[in-house]
Amino acid sequence: MKTLSLASAFLITLLSSSAHAADQAAPVMKKDGMLVDSKGMTVYTFDKDTANSGKSACSGGCAANWPAVHAGDATLAAPYSSITRDDGSKQLAYKGKPLYTFVKDKKPGDKAGDKAMNAWHVVTD
Repeated sequence: MKTLSLASAFLITLLSSSAHAADQAAPVMKKDGMLVDSKGMTVYTFDKDTANSGKSACSGGCAANWPAVHAGDATLAAPYSSITRDDGSKQLAYKGKPLYTFVKDKKPGDKAGDKAMNAWHVVTD
């Protein structure tokens, strides 16, 4: 019985450490000089969004074409933060601006949305 309890404690510790490490992971990463989401898809900002306002100006049809990059429950450190969308979901922000992907980007590295309507921009550092 003692062996089983020790094994259970070890497993719980291992799982909680892994979960904590996942929470600390970067929500987006840099690739070829631009930010991409966890699937390697290009990340964009929208000129109509105001940095640090806590709001997204992209909803309805706009959000269907420009899906929000979800923040999830990860612990965020500057320059990342999150905003709460109208539907209550958390959207990732970079330097205070909400982040999006584009539905016409079909594979990692695509950036069909860059400069779309002179309002959408690939996020570079």
